[in-house]
Amino acid sequence: NVVKLLGCCLETRVPLLVYEFVPNGTLSHHIHGEGRKSSLSLESRLRIVTEIAGALAYLHSAISIPIIHRDVKSSNILLDDNYTAKVSDFGVSRLIPFDRKGLTSLVRGTIGYLDPEYFHTAQFTDKSDVYSFGVILVELLTGEKPVASTRSVECKNLAMYFQSCLKDGHLFSILEDRVVDEGSPELLLAIAELAQRCLSVMREERPTMKEVAMELEGLRIFHQHPWIKENEEEGEHLLKGAECSAANRMLGEDDSSVHPMQPFNIMR
Repeated sequence: NVVKLLGCCLETRVPLLVYEFVPNGTLSHHIHGEGRKSSLSLESRLRIVTEIAGALAYLHSAISIPIIHRDVKSSNILLDDNYTAKVSDFGVSRLIPFDRKGLTSLVRGTIGYLDPEYFHTAQFTDKSDVYSFGVILVELLTGEKPVASTRSVECKNLAMYFQSCLKDGHLFSILEDRVVDEGSPELLLAIAELAQRCLSVMREERPTMKEVAMELEGLRIFHQHPWIKENEEEGEHLLKGAECSAANRMLGEDDSSVHPMQPFNIMR
C-alpha cells in the first residue's frame, strides 16, 4: 500500500523520480471532489483506512530504520484501479535512527493535519503521523474538509469540531448521511472513538499505527459480520484471521519478526 518507485534519472539538473501510475486519483478527490458527496461505501472507507494504517505501521515499525511520513493527508493517498489505497509523496519524510525519539526541524506539513505538539515545537515522532491519520479517518466519516472557511469560527478546524461533537453527544449530526445509513450506531461510535484517540493532544495518549491497523481490522470484521457478537467462538476465529491478515500486510508474509498483537475486541 505504498506507491512503488520504478526508477530515477540523475542526468537532469533536478533529479527525477518515476513512480507507478495510480489511475483513480486521490482520496481527497473522492471525498470532496467537485462539491459532491462521496460515492464510497462505508465498507470501502473502512478498507481504505485499514490499508493506509497498515502502510504507515509498516513504515514506522517493520523496517530496520523507521520512516516517518510527516505529511499524511487525503491528497497524498492515491487509489488504483481497484480503489486500493497507496500512500504517496515522501518529499518531507525522514529516517529516524533508533537512538533518537524525535527530531527537530522547521515546521512542515499541511494545516488541518498537523500534530498540535509538532506545530508548536517542530518536534516530530511516529505519533505525528498518527494524528494526521486521525484527521483522514474523520474526513471519511464526515465528508468534511480538514479546514473550511464555510464553517463557523469554532468549527473551522475539523479535528476540533469533531471532538467537540463527540464529547457533547452530537456525533451523528456531523457524520455523512451514507455513513449513518450503512453503519450501526455501535460500529460508528467505535470508529469515532478510535479517531478521537488518534487526535489526542498528548502524543503519549495516541495509539501506535500498528494498534490502529489491528483495531480497524476488527471493526471491518464487525461491519461485515455483525452477527458474530452472538457467536463468540466464530467471532474469535474471524478475529484471528484478521490479525494474521493485518500482520502480513504490515510486516510481510515471510517476516520472522511478526509478533502476536491484540485485535480490537468486538465481543465486549
